[in-house]
Amino acid sequence: MFGLPVSLRLLPLGALIALAACAQQAKSGIASDAPGFLWGVWHGFIFPVAWVLSLFLDNVAVYAVPNNGGWYDFGYFVGIVFIGVGARSTRIVYRDRVVRIRR
Repeated sequence: MFGLPVSLRLLPLGALIALAACAQQAKSGIASDAPGFLWGVWHGFIFPVAWVLSLFLDNVAVYAVPNNGGWYDFGYFVGIVFIGVGARSTRIVYRDRVVRIRR
């Protein structure tokens, strides 16, 4: 893969972006008085708990439908990435085992 030209390595990324550009939210899933940005932040923050509960309870979901569209989605993203499960500031990797090659 590393021997491929840059244009061929970026081809899958371009195809993914083109596919994502076609995505639309159903008009029935958007309502002006439905959950907005702050509810999106809250739902993103509690996502891990809601996901586990949704496996066992029919009345629990990880995403509110209908919502008010893009602002709810942005709040959901902020809730997950910045203050939720994606908010780890560092990733610490410990290397405490040395493997020696036998000759």
